[in-house]
Amino acid sequence: MIYSLRHLTTYRYARTVRFARCNLRLRPRDGEGQRVLESALHVTPEPTRRLERRDFFGLDTLTLTLDEPHREFAVEAVSRVAVERAAPPPPEFGLAWERVRDAALTLPSLGSDAPAHFQFPSQRVPLIAEVTDYARKSFSPGRSALSGAVELMHRIRDDFRFDAKATTVSTPLAEAFTLRAGVCQDFAHVMIAGLRGLGLPAAYVSGYLRTRPPPGRPRLRGADASHAWVALWCGPDAGEGGWIGLDPTNACIVRDDHIVVARARDYADVAPVDGIVASAGAQKLTVEVDVIPEDEAA
Repeated sequence: MIYSLRHLTTYRYARTVRFARCNLRLRPRDGEGQRVLESALHVTPEPTRRLERRDFFGLDTLTLTLDEPHREFAVEAVSRVAVERAAPPPPEFGLAWERVRDAALTLPSLGSDAPAHFQFPSQRVPLIAEVTDYARKSFSPGRSALSGAVELMHRIRDDFRFDAKATTVSTPLAEAFTLRAGVCQDFAHVMIAGLRGLGLPAAYVSGYLRTRPPPGRPRLRGADASHAWVALWCGPDAGEGGWIGLDPTNACIVRDDHIVVARARDYADVAPVDGIVASAGAQKLTVEVDVIPEDEAA
């Protein structure tokens, strides 16, 4: 499947901004069943400086400096991505979760995808005893890591309420867990915290999810959204580097409807846009995302 992606982010400021510096992380990721065919960023106003770099986790980051006074800042990312992933293994596949936990600590690799980077607390994913205990109910002794994680994914889908007003992008994991409510970012963080609390390597994945309009209804422009899910390392023989994607918001194993932008420790590593603004007063943020399969675009 080839997708045409469009991600438009617009900031409107109550007062003039005279200086801004921002980081953009909007280019989809190559590898593990997907390939970037084209990618471009359009920025208004034109930045005075650009710095491109690739971070430790393989995420392309563009840092912009804007010296021109402005009341609006817009970033449009457009890409074409080919996605073709292998069928996921059955949930009973692979090593027992205790063996996966131990294997992750003995692998000699410390590359960006090495599981050891994803077993420990991170900025947005602390280890919380209550969350670990919640996850532990799905991991009886000797059960495969994938089977336990699939059950945990379904439990989160059943026990938590999707509510965009319950949390914000800065809501702590502990608060979202207590509320049993939030959005995909919160559900991913909760699942990662539970898995890491048991010693299992779990990564935060950001990207996009293809949505399907009801039969007979047209696709609405800008109606899609960015998405977040979890990647679990299931052992060195699990394929795709050992990583298998799990989407707790939708209780499904990741296939060709998911397009990966970044995989790292948590949201703090992969925020699509962040930075500093020299101004006072309020700002208004709007985001439009389109994920369109090219056979539908035709």
